[in-house]
Amino acid sequence: MRKSIAILIVAITVLVSIPAFAELQNVTVGGQIRLRGRYWKDMYAGNYAPVTRMPVTAFGKRAIGPTGVDSLFDFDGRGNSFSYIEQVVRLNVTADFTDNVSAFIELQDWYLWGEDFRSNYVTGVDFRANTADDVEVLQAYIQVDEMFGHTFRLRIGRQQLVLGKGFLIGSAISPTMPLSYDGIRITHTPLDTLTVDAFWMKLAESGPVEEDGDVDLYGVYGTYSGIEYLSISAYWLLVRDARAVADTYPGVFGNWVEDLLDLDDYDVTNVHTAGIRAFGEYNALDYDLEVAYQWGEAGSLGVLFPMASVWGVYGDDGADYSTWAGDLEIGYTFDYACQPRIFIGGAYYGGEDNRDNSFWGWLNPFEKSEASLSFNRLFSQLWYSNTFDSVLGASTLSNFWQVRAGMTAKATESITTALSVAYFEAVEPFDWPVYVTLPGLWWGPGVRFPVAPFFDFWTQEADNEIGVLTHLWVKYQYSDDLFVKVGWEHLFTGQGLEDGNFIHRNGLATMTGTDDDDTDYFYFDMGILF
Repeated sequence: MRKSIAILIVAITVLVSIPAFAELQNVTVGGQIRLRGRYWKDMYAGNYAPVTRMPVTAFGKRAIGPTGVDSLFDFDGRGNSFSYIEQVVRLNVTADFTDNVSAFIELQDWYLWGEDFRSNYVTGVDFRANTADDVEVLQAYIQVDEMFGHTFRLRIGRQQLVLGKGFLIGSAISPTMPLSYDGIRITHTPLDTLTVDAFWMKLAESGPVEEDGDVDLYGVYGTYSGIEYLSISAYWLLVRDARAVADTYPGVFGNWVEDLLDLDDYDVTNVHTAGIRAFGEYNALDYDLEVAYQWGEAGSLGVLFPMASVWGVYGDDGADYSTWAGDLEIGYTFDYACQPRIFIGGAYYGGEDNRDNSFWGWLNPFEKSEASLSFNRLFSQLWYSNTFDSVLGASTLSNFWQVRAGMTAKATESITTALSVAYFEAVEPFDWPVYVTLPGLWWGPGVRFPVAPFFDFWTQEADNEIGVLTHLWVKYQYSDDLFVKVGWEHLFTGQGLEDGNFIHRNGLATMTGTDDDDTDYFYFDMGILF
């Protein structure tokens, strides 16, 4: 029923908003080519595949989560370095019609160098390239400005969406991998100093499988800039995941027993996030503060935390979000020829780690599972580190806090350089079973051996220090359309990365190494617009 109402609203909106006889006036073609080379040293485990750091039997009844203690990272210098070159090509067409109607279509092809080479040099045999994942429709929407003679703008279709600085909703998961949404966005500007956005985006469609089993994103975002030196944004976001989740499918009698024992009763996931942002400039001083609170039911994640008690496979059907996040940066630009800007800042993403067990919980065979949910960063485009974030660049680091400082300056009119330093710690460190590390041989790392795996309440807490990260980059703006950028990140690895903490993939996966060797990340980035 809810889906039918939504479809009806969309149909009515389109019919009353778009003039039937709008005529084509102008067509504009554009695009871009972007290349990025990336190289990681002494960081990832071999073959970029997760490695189990301790047998699952060592954790007894503890609810560890969907990835166990498998880690992509080693920080030991034994594995291979990891590198590739990625390229993205984007082409777009804008068609302007009469009556403030326009249409925009953008195509994209993202690939790694060497993926589609068509010839085998050994045999000389040529073959067709794999084109299954090549060209995609990145954007395709209709836009109507000044609807009904008022300051309303309607955009309907596949579109990119950025709210503010992209703290939670952004248009890219990396500089070369853009992100788009399918849905409707209405923008109203009642005053020159006030803009309000309301939108509904379809994130997943279940179709005939479930009547009400889709994933949707709703939001309202408003910005007021009528105060001197200050702009304020406030927003509310909702991710509603109505896909059915269950631990078991036991039939009518089994479901009756589960209801009697209050098991396997998951609510629809509703992740609410409300936030406020204050930003602006005062002479040479600039500042940007954003704070958000997240709450709501999280059945789709609770089901991922089963506990090996007498309940067997049952997860946490009472899991919910309740945590804070924020980001602050203050900068000052000196009035010199090279325009040096110094800045300080920090970030906090609340974390929750309920993966330990108490003595009484160990004794109680009916102890229920409890999920560990850190702040969900949704679709953020803020990257605190290329080193920590995943290879594809998604900003999934959570359950951490950070302080940072740095400086940017223009060496010439075309060359900009920057240096920054950041310190990271885990908010909620992980409790490992008490273990000893058996020494490894020269070709392999040491092995963690649990001392008393039967007594899963006996634990040792991981160190919370993630490390210190330095970042140096230089950008050359050859012209208005062409740039080249090179950079280097060096991580002084903290003990918390060798011990292992759940800070990856929104706090659901662990970063656990076998040593604390420093790591390096080098990159170049090049792009042209046309």
